[in-house]
Amino acid sequence: MLMAANTPENNSTTPATAATESSTAKSPEAAATPKVNKNLETEFGITTIDDTVVSKIAGIAAREVSGVAALGGGGARMMGSIRESFGASEDVRQGVSVQVANGVATIEVAIIAEYGVAIHELAEAIRRNIMNAVERMTGLGVDRVDVVVHDVKLPKEDLAAEQSANNSLPLGQE
Repeated sequence: MLMAANTPENNSTTPATAATESSTAKSPEAAATPKVNKNLETEFGITTIDDTVVSKIAGIAAREVSGVAALGGGGARMMGSIRESFGASEDVRQGVSVQVANGVATIEVAIIAEYGVAIHELAEAIRRNIMNAVERMTGLGVDRVDVVVHDVKLPKEDLAAEQSANNSLPLGQE
């Protein structure tokens, strides 16, 4: 709320910069504060949810959104490919970083978008899906979900990868 200051030198009304107590309580930032689930701390005990759990949920939720080609930047994806070539399963936490404090999660997810999608709409869909999944499964509030788009996957990249895979197969196994 802006207060008007009327000075003797200037008979005009000028917005003052002083904030009142009621104006800070009703700020948009205060309204956007995530709800913390009171069931995480009861008279019978405390439920602590590790960052790793939230990372897995967020990673799976991000991959569910149509238009996400992959998660992680180039280095993380390369390490994931190496890990998978040795028979290890895919790390669903790849490209996701999480901080949980006082029952509230802050999440960052790095993605590769499919060519042709509206990236700003994709990012919003990822945010919604991650927030819904984390809040529903953990009871934690979600403060924010930052989406970092590292690359765009072109349609020809799929064809080149497929041809490369076929060329590496032994003869007769194509």
